[in-house]
Amino acid sequence: MSHTLTRGVAAAARSSRVGGAARTYWNPYAVGFLLGLVLLATYMVAGRGLGATAAFAAVAAWLTGLVSPEQVQANAVHVRYWNEGAPLQSWTLFLLVGAAIGAFVSGWQGRRLAWTVERGPNVSDNTRLWLAFAGGFIAAYGAKIAKGCTSGQALTGGAMLNVGSLVFMGAVFASAYALAWFVRKEWL
Repeated sequence: MSHTLTRGVAAAARSSRVGGAARTYWNPYAVGFLLGLVLLATYMVAGRGLGATAAFAAVAAWLTGLVSPEQVQANAVHVRYWNEGAPLQSWTLFLLVGAAIGAFVSGWQGRRLAWTVERGPNVSDNTRLWLAFAGGFIAAYGAKIAKGCTSGQALTGGAMLNVGSLVFMGAVFASAYALAWFVRKEWL
């Protein structure tokens, strides 16, 4: 893809229209800086970094505990969340809720709010949704065995220069570039 075409595609993406004239996206460098400030504030207020896996684990442990507390007690990972009490006592649950609300407000404010499936012209909505589900499942499984989600590993671990997190992010980028050639037909 030529440099001119790449710039044109990027410009079209920034000014895409859904229900009227869409506003341009925020500067990614400024947003990255603000995200870094949020991460710093999280350390200062909560004593730990960002991550969404803890909220899912807290909800899963709580729901499992309602049905079978002995199963939660037998799991060394989930017993920690069970002992913390109901998920509403976990600030990470509010982090997820806030992220969802923030995404909604951002889409609404930028006039990009619409019920749509983002996909390339050569793939159906059902195929795209199944691929997204499969990719999400693989990512969730990988987050569990890596002991942290992408936000926890990349943002928090990367900010701490954690070697495992830096290797993780290197692997994410390397696998994305390696896989891109095989799935490009889904988007072109």
